[in-house]
Amino acid sequence: MCNNHHHIPKNTSKKDEKTVHDQEHIKWNRRSFIQALGLAGAGSMMLGGTSTVSASKPSPLSVALSQSENDNILVIVRLKGGNDGLNTIVPVYDYASYANLRPTIRHEQNDLLMLNSDFGIPNYMNNLESMWGDGKMKVVHGVGYPSQNLSHFRSSDIWASADAINFEATGWWGRYFEDLYPDYLINPPEIPPAVQIGSIGNLVFEGVDNNYAFAVANPEQLANVAENGTIHDVLDIPDCVYGDKLLFMRSTTNTTFIYANVINDAYLSASNDAPYEEAPLSDQLAIVARLIKGGLGTKVYMVTLDGFDTHAEQAGAHQALLEDLADSMKNFYDDLATTGMDTQVLSMTISEFGRRPYENGSFGTDHGAASPVMLFGPALEGSGFVGDHPDINIWDNNDNLIPSTDFRDVYNSVLTNWFCLDPAVLDLILLGQSYENLDLGFDCELLDTIDFGNVTRFVHRPTYSNDRTYIEMQMPVTAHVNIKLYDIMGKEIATLKNEMLFPGQHSVDVIANANTRLSFGQYIYRITTGGQNYSKSIMIK
Repeated sequence: MCNNHHHIPKNTSKKDEKTVHDQEHIKWNRRSFIQALGLAGAGSMMLGGTSTVSASKPSPLSVALSQSENDNILVIVRLKGGNDGLNTIVPVYDYASYANLRPTIRHEQNDLLMLNSDFGIPNYMNNLESMWGDGKMKVVHGVGYPSQNLSHFRSSDIWASADAINFEATGWWGRYFEDLYPDYLINPPEIPPAVQIGSIGNLVFEGVDNNYAFAVANPEQLANVAENGTIHDVLDIPDCVYGDKLLFMRSTTNTTFIYANVINDAYLSASNDAPYEEAPLSDQLAIVARLIKGGLGTKVYMVTLDGFDTHAEQAGAHQALLEDLADSMKNFYDDLATTGMDTQVLSMTISEFGRRPYENGSFGTDHGAASPVMLFGPALEGSGFVGDHPDINIWDNNDNLIPSTDFRDVYNSVLTNWFCLDPAVLDLILLGQSYENLDLGFDCELLDTIDFGNVTRFVHRPTYSNDRTYIEMQMPVTAHVNIKLYDIMGKEIATLKNEMLFPGQHSVDVIANANTRLSFGQYIYRITTGGQNYSKSIMIK
């Protein structure tokens, strides 16, 4: 629970503000809990009677990460709670203003390690000094978005969905993977598209029907999967009725995690060849390093360092967090370097917002706006700063720093120049908006990027009207279409359509075409057309 804020919005009492803040955290945790109950990121439901899982074919508009001409990997490091950027990358060029705004929590100038003549980091982040000196670190100044929302829950969704205006229910990576694996529900890829530790409930890997990450709540769960190939112990079970029920539940959960075996194989194929501290982020990155070195093949990882909501007594808590960040990053890349894989891995910090430029009455800082994004890895080919630092003396209406770089500029630059994705795919991921391409130190090395600009997409979706369920399709060309309906366990129920369809919109009444009685509940339909399979969940109401 957070202490009262020093700065209160107009017409809001301290009691009211604290109530809103506490309700915000309850709401945030509730969604995480609900998703955890649903075995978040299990990869896919197990479908009885289906064939052996095999890699699904990428859609026509996708440049498949797993088949791209580079082997690049992205590690997203979520600094959960809102990182205080001014005490992470200290603006020494205006130290007097900085010190005046933070009389008790400021860093003394002689305690800073200078990255250049204008900016420094606290000396307890000394492990980043060598990374900076070796050209393996960049800082993007003042990252945020217009009209910053100061809610943890909403701002986290904005960073995950890439939509600061609408309440978009899918994430930037979720939309990509949904396009890449259109038949994911029935035929998921052999490897997890993404691996996520912590941040359960976050939208970043969320598609319309699936979360595309193998997600665990903490590194202990992932370590258990990696070491044993299961999420729960099924041997040490009491011999009683309770034990029988516990065995069933644990076995079901283990089975649901379809990627446990491949994660286990990758983990056991490698070892950590650099020392790691015993700290939350270090524990996570040590496992990620083994999975990468073990050849898992997953292209996107997200790890979580929690505790950045520093409303009170910030100094000690923030130091512990930043020490973990600095130490774990250095050890992570030292570990990867033992196999030469460090050049293939880019790491990037994100945080839902920064903190206020001035400290509050509880020796902390309240919810803010702009904050730096830090990137790590040899691929950056030189350390430096990107963009302009916000003026720490000019604030918005909430007394916050004004962002100078849109966070989606960073996303656009990573997707374009690190993963070499085609503009048509970027349009899908970034919701049809164009963003700036920042100079992060690397360029796309694909010699020939496929032009999908003129491809017309096959589109399908379930619709519901007058207690009936329909499958709507937009056919780009004349083609044979086969639609099958499955129950939730993968048993084939009916063939709904098996004929040539002309270009244009088509609607299939599921109940009318099933020719059998359908119970209320969830089903899966699978469309086969043009040599491609598409699947999606659907409800019979």
